[in-house]
Amino acid sequence: MKVQNMTSNKGNKVANQFIIYTESGSVFQSYNSIIAKITDSKKDDSYYANVELDRKYWNYSNTTGKYRNIFLNETITETKKKIKSGEYKLTDLNSKPVYEDTVETINLNK
Repeated sequence: MKVQNMTSNKGNKVANQFIIYTESGSVFQSYNSIIAKITDSKKDDSYYANVELDRKYWNYSNTTGKYRNIFLNETITETKKKIKSGEYKLTDLNSKPVYEDTVETINLNK
């Protein structure tokens, strides 16, 4: 897992706006909240990106929206259309650790 600050238009690191890279994809975090998660998926020998947005925080503030748009590489209008069509799933991304899908469970009782 790797965490990187997002950068401004001028190339400066932006405080409190992060991209987290995991083995299965990437996550956008604004302050302490996970906003969006993109995972790589495979279906019928084709790869595609599966996008999930946090139902509570995906459009929390102007700053969150600005960096969410950069992360998804689209406008708010495009994001709303994809939510409405079902292409993007609204879910609770803040109830479990972001890295849970990449952590192997170890049984210490063996």
